[in-house]
Amino acid sequence: MDPTHTGTTRSSSATRPGAGVSGSDRPRLAAHVRLAFCRTRQQKVLLHPETVVVLNGSGAAILELCDGRRTVAEIVGELGARYETVPDDEVRQFLARLVARRWVELTDG
Repeated sequence: MDPTHTGTTRSSSATRPGAGVSGSDRPRLAAHVRLAFCRTRQQKVLLHPETVVVLNGSGAAILELCDGRRTVAEIVGELGARYETVPDDEVRQFLARLVARRWVELTDG
C-alpha cells in the first residue's frame, strides 16, 4: 500500500525505503493525523488536514498497532500471529514512507 511526540521523535531522511525504521523504533500517528473508519467506503482511512488516504487491509492493520508503545518488531510479530507471513522489510518500508510524509512519528526504542 502506498498512500502516495512522546520522547525523541524523528523523521526519516533515508534514501532507501525502510532504511530509517529499525525494529526497536516505536511508531505512532502524528498528532495531526487520525485513523478512522469511513462508513461510506466501508474501510479504514487516514485523515490528515485536507487529505483522506484510503487504506488497504494491510496498511490499516499496521497503523492500528502504531500506538507508540509497541516496537516495529512487536508489530511484525503481532501481524505474524494473525497472518501466515509478514515481511519485516515491507512493514518497515510502509512506515518509512509515512514517516517521510510526517504522518507517523518514531520514538527511539
